[in-house]
Amino acid sequence: MSRRIAAFPPGYRVGHATDRSSRTGCTVILPPAGTIAAAEVRGGAPGTRETGVFTPGNLFSEIHALVFAGGSAFGLAAADGVASWLRGQGVGFPVGAERVPIVAAAVLFDLGVGKPRHPNAAMGREACRAAREGIVETGTVGAGTGATVGKLLGVGRAARGGLGAAAVRLPDGGIVAAIVAANPFGDVVDPESGRVLAGPTGGRSRRFRTAQALLEKELEDSPLAGAATTLVCVATTVPFEPGSLKRVAIEAHDGIARAVRPAHTVVDGDTLFALAPSGPAPPVLLRLRVGAAAAEAVARAIVDAVRRRGAAARHRR
Repeated sequence: MSRRIAAFPPGYRVGHATDRSSRTGCTVILPPAGTIAAAEVRGGAPGTRETGVFTPGNLFSEIHALVFAGGSAFGLAAADGVASWLRGQGVGFPVGAERVPIVAAAVLFDLGVGKPRHPNAAMGREACRAAREGIVETGTVGAGTGATVGKLLGVGRAARGGLGAAAVRLPDGGIVAAIVAANPFGDVVDPESGRVLAGPTGGRSRRFRTAQALLEKELEDSPLAGAATTLVCVATTVPFEPGSLKRVAIEAHDGIARAVRPAHTVVDGDTLFALAPSGPAPPVLLRLRVGAAAAEAVARAIVDAVRRRGAAARHRR
């Protein structure tokens, strides 16, 4: 099976903290200085931190770190560790004698998959210390450690999710890349053929049962059916200003809809962050190219997350 190489933009460092006994973890993305962010939440059950900061017209648009974590709402504590680590590095907005890092975060639900422990501040700091440029480790690692796909029939019949990455190179050499933690309610499908790649299985046969087919039947409510989300970071080398970057975040959500069916449900926490160097808005044609490439990178990254679910893999620039 061919593998696409993920070329994450230069200057970005990505690190993980993984607790394999509890099947949970967190992933931190440390962008280069001067990076701004936009956020778009399309799921009905999100768990987030600092998404409102990046609304165009607000005081701040720069981001110092992005954290994805398991543990549901408890996992947001990992961002506290990231913020304290950055403060110790002298990173953050100066407020008097203090430095206040802007650390955004989003979480997925992996409770009930492993032991009852969740990411905390110590794991956030661990992920920061492990962060490296040029290599993105994917699979059942970091925030993707306990991710599953299709819990409608219970965890025991769900497929493994995970962390995925992909990138698209623009005609002028620019990069649009995506990192995804895939833990959706819906099935993960091949965007080109529609073939189901991950979803609930039908017992002994282990054949996938599509979420759509199951929803059309009478089912008992599963306590974990709503424990789902897809978390996405899109990063580009093309400079943007906050308003035009917000449109990239909106357009990139199309990639979730291509690779997850159904997507953006009331029980998903689908959240996407778009990151770029600060600058003037690009020409319209370049904006169109970046938006289209972002959606493509997101769809590929979701597929990558489940195809690499058996073991961690490495992407190199």
